[in-house]
Amino acid sequence: MQTIRVELAERSYTVTVGSGMLGAANAAITLPAGGAALIVSNETVAPLYLQALKDSFANTQVDTLILPDGEQFKTLEYWSRIIDKLVDIRATRDITLVTLGGGVIGDLGGFAAACYMRGIRFIQVPTSLLAQVDASVGGKTGFNHTQGKNLVGAFHQPVSVLIDIETLKTLPERDFSAGMAEVVKIAAVRDAEFLNWLESNNKAINAREPEVLISLIRRSIVNKAEVVARDERESGVRALLNFGHSFAHALESLTGYTKYLHGEAVAIGMLVATRLSEQRNLCAPGLSDRLGKLLRSFGLPVDMPDDALPDEILELMKLDKKVIAGSYRLILLNAAGQGFIDSNSNNKQIAAAIVASQPR
Repeated sequence: MQTIRVELAERSYTVTVGSGMLGAANAAITLPAGGAALIVSNETVAPLYLQALKDSFANTQVDTLILPDGEQFKTLEYWSRIIDKLVDIRATRDITLVTLGGGVIGDLGGFAAACYMRGIRFIQVPTSLLAQVDASVGGKTGFNHTQGKNLVGAFHQPVSVLIDIETLKTLPERDFSAGMAEVVKIAAVRDAEFLNWLESNNKAINAREPEVLISLIRRSIVNKAEVVARDERESGVRALLNFGHSFAHALESLTGYTKYLHGEAVAIGMLVATRLSEQRNLCAPGLSDRLGKLLRSFGLPVDMPDDALPDEILELMKLDKKVIAGSYRLILLNAAGQGFIDSNSNNKQIAAAIVASQPR
């Protein structure tokens, strides 16, 4: 078992990573004496892990809510179902909301916790690789609007995060690959040594060797925790963690959140951003080839679809939360492990990078 501390003064919390922990969650998660819990999960994860988690809270009144599985359900309607459940069970401010699932469940549940009675405790128990290395840490919560991803939400930190790598044994290959996009992302923008390690250990990672997975998850979280501690509400350096996301969010919106998993869209977005960096001579040539090779080794797509028109992508990017004073706020690369915030890319340059990222 390993622990990582996310240092945020009075909002600090611990991320615990290990194997076989769901059945003994109460050893790593502290619930208030006499309090209650609501576990929110989805139709895929609940049959596998809900009972073990529920049983570990044997001395706590536990209610459950099961939602459909998928990014298309990350909406106002399904956020409202969580609020309705809290009202139905007459939840008071001493309740703890526990999210058991991937990033969608974590985001919806976290935002419900942020809003119910102006804020209640919540705990993240992420079961997908993407949620374990990224979405469960940092306090970003919310849901999608039809016009854009994550346009509604709040910063609301969990009181703890519990990661059991055993859940990755049942994670479909495509979902595992999607999670690796977020791992590559954080290495690409701030940890060149980690990027080298990923290239050297890609076979062991794909084989899901337990010790390798624990090392991978821990290093990803340490990197993210350091960034979040410096910039909790994304007013500066935390924006680096959005590498590839402006393009990814536009692509997800364009395709109705059904064609690509979030990590797949991020992989494509990272390649567009890296090609833009190369075309503007901000980094040495060849970095996009290197990054593309690594992403493909994890089974990820890297090509922007040829029916995604640059004008459509640009129009959707205007609604992105990272646009400030009419300027795109993109994350580009000076080198491997050296991301930076750029506000100087124009429509013509971005469109050229999109076209260069489409199949030839």
